[in-house]
Amino acid sequence: MEIDVLGVLRVTENGVSVTPTAPKPRQVLAVLALHADQVVPVATLTEELWGDCPPRSARTTLQTYILQLRDLISSALDPAAAAAGRTAKHILVTSPGGYRLNTYGGTIDVREFERLAGLGYRAMDAGDFSGAARQLREALALWGSSALADVQTGPQLEMECRRLEEIRLCALDQRIEADLRLGRHRELLGELTMLVSRYRTHENLHSQLMLALYRSGRRSEALEVYQRLRQALVRELSLEPSAALRRMQRSILMAGPEAASAGADDRLTRVG
Repeated sequence: MEIDVLGVLRVTENGVSVTPTAPKPRQVLAVLALHADQVVPVATLTEELWGDCPPRSARTTLQTYILQLRDLISSALDPAAAAAGRTAKHILVTSPGGYRLNTYGGTIDVREFERLAGLGYRAMDAGDFSGAARQLREALALWGSSALADVQTGPQLEMECRRLEEIRLCALDQRIEADLRLGRHRELLGELTMLVSRYRTHENLHSQLMLALYRSGRRSEALEVYQRLRQALVRELSLEPSAALRRMQRSILMAGPEAASAGADDRLTRVG
């Protein structure tokens, strides 16, 4: 089985899609896919589908959705697998208190993302910035749009999508940091400009853009980035920029234009 959740939901068995088109069964499959090879309690699925107000028929309706998913899996099974006694019930298993989607060693994009990102983080810790940038770039390439972009989400999936977005941002932050360590500040300007417009109060992305601008000889623009961030933080969160970001602003103010052009100010190598 192949499972993709880092974009649109795509689940295939034997190369055939088993992703339903109806919203509720898609939600059920999305939860099972995110927790593949683990038992998902009935209570978790019920909360995802109906929140705090499940109907009296919730358990029966959920069983209907499970049967619909099994029908799709059954239609996709390789005849040889069916002949060997492997049925849809072996893939989508009813367990005490819940259901489990067995992948039988298949691929899951989020697990591959986490594996590659972990390699990137370890490379960063070892000072291998080139290796870190490569591994993290490969991990981030697994993403399409936002996670489960075409799935109606309830409480459980909303929480999972927030978690996935956070780990993507962490990987992105570290990949940009690795690229800055490699002196790729000019190449990063367009990407960072787009990112800070999307994440208007994300301090580390703003500090990275400030550093990239400063190293590119664009000192005044780096200071403008700080002012825009400060205004957004005060307006939206009633917060001032962090001490680290204030130190960066002071360092840029104190540095001469010739230092900015040379990119020689070691005080600006890392913030946050």
